[in-house]
Amino acid sequence: MRTLKYAILGLLNRKSMTGYDIAKDFSFQLANFWTARHSQIYPELKKLVDEKLLVYDIEISGEVLEKKVYTITEKGRKDFLKWLQKDEPMEPTPKNVFRLRLYFSNNLDVETRIQLLEHQLVQHQERLDFLLSQKEPYAKVPPITDDSFGDFLVLNGAIMREETHIKWLKDCIDYCKTGNKS
Repeated sequence: MRTLKYAILGLLNRKSMTGYDIAKDFSFQLANFWTARHSQIYPELKKLVDEKLLVYDIEISGEVLEKKVYTITEKGRKDFLKWLQKDEPMEPTPKNVFRLRLYFSNNLDVETRIQLLEHQLVQHQERLDFLLSQKEPYAKVPPITDDSFGDFLVLNGAIMREETHIKWLKDCIDYCKTGNKS
């Protein structure tokens, strides 16, 4: 299944966008749960146009600069909504290099283990701080029919994920500092 296809269709179902705008949303709005690079996005846009799921208009800014503004077609909207309604089985646990290293960390001295854990803790705290700053526009829960409702749900999940991860890292640090004592 081409999940990138549906991510792009979903973005364009909200509003027409350029390829650059789509890439920005992957770097910002979707970055908490999905990534795509320019080198993936532009070939997918071409396929979607070829499949008549998208159309584009060329806008000219200045004297020379052309940009394609993509819009979802009715066929694209129907395909997107059909995909959106599918019930998917749970994904396998994502690979995590840090956890794999931690699994074998008995081969490291305690100070090195603690340093690695503390470095992860700092990174996850920074991510949590960023996510919390993104929640500021949501003083209240958006209406369930609003495009921002899904953003709100995913953002809450990302915040909870980071809070849990931080708690786990702090527990790991405590376990390393106290040995096997509970």
